[in-house]
Amino acid sequence: MKERQKAATLTDVARAAGVSIATASRALNGRGEVRSETRDRVFAVAERLSFRPNVLAQNLLAGRTGTVGLITSDLEGRFSLPIMMGAEDAFGAGATQIFLCDARGDTIREQHHVQALLSRRVDGLIVVGSSTNPRASLGDDLPVPVVYAYAPSEDPAALSVVSDNVQGGRVGMQHLIDAGRRRIAHITGEIEYHAARDRARGALDALDDAGLELAGGRVLHGTWNEAWGRGAARMLLESTPDIDAVFCGSDQIARGVVDVLHELGRDVPTEVAVLGFDNWGVVTQSSRPELSSVDMQLQELGRIAANRLFAAIDGQDDGGRTEVPCRLVVRGSTAPID
Repeated sequence: MKERQKAATLTDVARAAGVSIATASRALNGRGEVRSETRDRVFAVAERLSFRPNVLAQNLLAGRTGTVGLITSDLEGRFSLPIMMGAEDAFGAGATQIFLCDARGDTIREQHHVQALLSRRVDGLIVVGSSTNPRASLGDDLPVPVVYAYAPSEDPAALSVVSDNVQGGRVGMQHLIDAGRRRIAHITGEIEYHAARDRARGALDALDDAGLELAGGRVLHGTWNEAWGRGAARMLLESTPDIDAVFCGSDQIARGVVDVLHELGRDVPTEVAVLGFDNWGVVTQSSRPELSSVDMQLQELGRIAANRLFAAIDGQDDGGRTEVPCRLVVRGSTAPID
């Protein structure tokens, strides 16, 4: 019977790559400072030797379980799923397992999930809010680090990773200005939401810098859905019929605005450009024309949250808030004026 080949060890990889065991470990784990050429050499040797690290053994030696809890109150997964996908990318396939728990907006249920995850000895927690408004901290006496994603903690010292909605509002409005639009209105969500106020602030700053005034004279606040977009668009067009662009605080509002413009015979984007926010593919790609939108980069937000959690687990993150810049995705609804 053929003798089974002995599996390669980290020592074998280090010896073949001509580096120390510690350097080989740092290169393969992506931790610490390792020169790019050294990292590439170590990876090439590991591939050639079919080296597969024993993740369980590594975690046990480090006093860890290789698991992380993700708690969300986003029932539809609109925000939590992209964030989780980004976190999984950062954790690496198979290296860290994520336990997903739905708190359903209930603080008692959330505490139950926290205790259940701690009983499983997770290495850390990521808490995803259902809105961008600051939320109560889980407390500073937990035995593992916590990162608050999308909704920041009310505690400024806590680890929080959020989208930069002020910058997103500025980027969106600047796009419309650069497209030659000069009579731009802003229809957005409820004023109680920080996201609505922050996006409006960025948009108004961009208008002010360009020496322009907001069409209609004020930001129109309402709900985040298409019905409000339709109602606000009718109201706006009655009072300010000469608008040439509408910047909307969500893609759903934007689609409602597009519907009314079509009903009234106003061409999009020739007569009126429409810009959304969120870059929600279900909405932007089903609109006609397809909606331009500001993307909050939720997957990138999830990756940053995971990396900050990694650092906190290693005792290398001092806390505080990280703001992730938004990006513009241009489609057919905001073509420039010829």
